[in-house]
Amino acid sequence: MIRSILYATDLGLYAPYVLQHALNLTRTFNAELYVVHAVEPMGLFAESVLQTYLDEATLKELRSTGLSTVMASIEQRVLEGFRDELGETQQDYDLIRAVRVLQGDPAHVILEEVQKLAVDLVVVGSHSHGTPLETPLGRTAARLVQLSEVPVYLVPMLQHRSRGDF
Repeated sequence: MIRSILYATDLGLYAPYVLQHALNLTRTFNAELYVVHAVEPMGLFAESVLQTYLDEATLKELRSTGLSTVMASIEQRVLEGFRDELGETQQDYDLIRAVRVLQGDPAHVILEEVQKLAVDLVVVGSHSHGTPLETPLGRTAARLVQLSEVPVYLVPMLQHRSRGDF
């Protein structure tokens, strides 16, 4: 029985398409829907640029309060995006129990949320906006399929493919 679903979004071009799958499954199973978006940690290059231009005190404050401010801002933008996408269908918006924006490797963040929330199903797109079209699965989707302890509902990005790509 599916009582709770985790929709993992990359906020990419096809995220609304994947969201519609998550909402349809949520309605079908009368389940609870949770949403997670993972923000990858800042790379070494970005960190070194900040160290070049900011003094230690400012850098320390940016790390402590700036990150949480940025994460809250992203979370707010995700919620606003859902409101815009769903338009007048407030009942679909009400299906979403929580939206979390967390920092870390996307697959790791998603798998942690699966355990923390004890969800019964993960919904994710097969490709990120950065994945080459010839790659059958994106990196995160592939890792989720391999490592998840709950079923993964994989939404194919068929818009990328022509009919002859079988």
